[in-house]
Amino acid sequence: MTARPYDAVLCDIDGVLRHWPDADDIERSHRLPAGTLAKAAFAPSRLHPAITGEITDAQWRAAVAADLTEICGSSDRAHAAVTDWSNLVPRVDHEVVSLLAQARTVATVALVSNATTRLEWDLAQQGLDDLADIVVNTSRVGVMKPDPRVYLMAAEHASAPLHRCLFIDDTAANVIAASEVGMTAVHYQQIEDLRTALAPLLTAPDAQHT
Repeated sequence: MTARPYDAVLCDIDGVLRHWPDADDIERSHRLPAGTLAKAAFAPSRLHPAITGEITDAQWRAAVAADLTEICGSSDRAHAAVTDWSNLVPRVDHEVVSLLAQARTVATVALVSNATTRLEWDLAQQGLDDLADIVVNTSRVGVMKPDPRVYLMAAEHASAPLHRCLFIDDTAANVIAASEVGMTAVHYQQIEDLRTALAPLLTAPDAQHT
């Protein structure tokens, strides 16, 4: 019997691996009240169709621009604001990258994200497209976390039993859902949370032989 505690590490992306800057400067430059872009883009009725694949990323951003047309004063100004917002680049936490790369030497690593159809392009742009063995993008599978089906599909793609999966996410509801399907689940709040969670895997007696 293997001494390794997990066969798969399933990790969220935004809030763990990547951290997005705020849009304060963009909103000021377009004379928008603070929080306007986030309020429009992340309203559940607007966001959920985009992260469950009902609409594409481009359609989502176009819809956000349409929603902002009145407050911006014109369609052109609204689209310009959304274009600038869309060009924001997230900060990659390279400590997380390093830990996941180490985990991948002894287990399957999957990135599991509530994301739009632009996710794969974004990961490639930042050199993250080969960090994991698997990417489970909810807009490709049709359901979003914390729906239990996301976790079941992620485990199946990783060829790992649920009880042999370690799941990491910065959103408490997603962590609870993973735990309820039988995974070991960690609520990520700082890098030490990931380091501690992975320590039993990376220091297992048979890890070097895997």
